[in-house]
Amino acid sequence: MSLNRHKYHTFAMLLQQLRDYTTSTELNAPGLRLRVASLQQMFQQQIVPLALEDTQMPDNSREQSYLTEMSKQLRLLELDVMFFQGARQPATAQARLQTISDRLTTLMQYCEAILQQE
Repeated sequence: MSLNRHKYHTFAMLLQQLRDYTTSTELNAPGLRLRVASLQQMFQQQIVPLALEDTQMPDNSREQSYLTEMSKQLRLLELDVMFFQGARQPATAQARLQTISDRLTTLMQYCEAILQQE
């Protein structure tokens, strides 16, 4: 497995772990926020530079598009977590968690699409 594929695979695994955490009984808003911040940091430090390194590759425009969408989804994820943290009603909190889970699924699909094209 190439180093790039390994980084994307690792990122996808972290997304899955975070999605699993959203359904665990030990879920708490500060812990979720911390995990999302860690995920964003990993994305900025490990994933974004991969597109910069591969600027000569012919398929880079597609990968760049995926990375742009992933970056947008991560920012929205951060907002979703803030809304979850502010939820007062259990039904609202549950709806926010479903939105977070859906967003993580979307991010995992982007990772999978990138891994498929390599």
